[in-house]
Amino acid sequence: MNIDAAFNNQLNRRHNHFLLIASLAVLFLFIPKFSQSKVKAMDADLNGLEYPFPVKFIRLDIQQHHYRMAFMDMMPAQPNGKAVLLLHGKNFSAAYWKQTAEALLKNGYRVVMPDQIGFGKSSKPQWFQYSFQQLATNTKNLLDSLGIKKIAVLGHSMGGMVAVRFTLMFPGVVTKLVLENPIGLEDYKTKIPYQTVDELYRKELKQNEASIKQYQLTSYYDNKWKPEYDQWLNLTAGWTQSKDYPLIAWNNALTTDMIITQPVFYELSDIKTSTLLIIGQRDRTALGKDLVTKEVKETMGNYPELGKQTKAKITNSQLVEIDGIGHLPHIESFDLFIKPLFAFLKE
Repeated sequence: MNIDAAFNNQLNRRHNHFLLIASLAVLFLFIPKFSQSKVKAMDADLNGLEYPFPVKFIRLDIQQHHYRMAFMDMMPAQPNGKAVLLLHGKNFSAAYWKQTAEALLKNGYRVVMPDQIGFGKSSKPQWFQYSFQQLATNTKNLLDSLGIKKIAVLGHSMGGMVAVRFTLMFPGVVTKLVLENPIGLEDYKTKIPYQTVDELYRKELKQNEASIKQYQLTSYYDNKWKPEYDQWLNLTAGWTQSKDYPLIAWNNALTTDMIITQPVFYELSDIKTSTLLIIGQRDRTALGKDLVTKEVKETMGNYPELGKQTKAKITNSQLVEIDGIGHLPHIESFDLFIKPLFAFLKE
């Protein structure tokens, strides 16, 4: 090989190397920001995590133990004399109601947002008999401590099941009931095989940032991630990086068992309180889908149908269907969520 040919070969290699580096640099620029992990380890009580409003605690003496129930209680600048109770879903805490609470406060409503036992900043028991009746009773004790005798109740996802049980147990307290894409509009245990709490626990222990994010991306956000969703990912994913995660995973397993084995589905027709159903039509959430065949899976979590069926069961109810929106209307499309909520509360 002559000197010129060798020199040209060397130049070509350097050129190709430069092109590779440039291509990788361009690719890096187009990697979505949410792929860069901002998750930090969170202890069981979420110490160090700032909530949108001041957090208080009530002591609950139940099941031969002392527990702390975290909550936020905000008074509006110009009260209209009414209060709203916001009940969170299973994969969240009361903090995700921030925008909803701010809008309610601006319109004169007192807002109460608890973290249920086993969630958020509240106690995570080692041993606890979870039931929707117990969670409803804890919530009633909180309202009693605040001197609230009448309140509108809004429950999302699992919070919808808590809201239904609360309304059935304390109908004289609930002025209005709002169910936002609640789970429990069907009986999951009739379609999925039984899993012991130990099996559920082992499954929870396998969770990590990637698996949680993938679930939220596909189940909540139609594969369209926005930076503002990071905060809800960071909370639950942060727990998986904590030494406390086995305790959190155990509580998650117990509450999953509660949801599956304690349906409110059969008592929906017993609700006499004026009710609003806000249903994102893209939602297909249902527990246990990973345990059934494709044919069975397609029959589960059909919220367009579940919304209509539930409206037919609850005599004094209204149904608002939000097209193109999934399991989290108050996060994914706040304007379409808040408008019917205010219209209903003001009736």
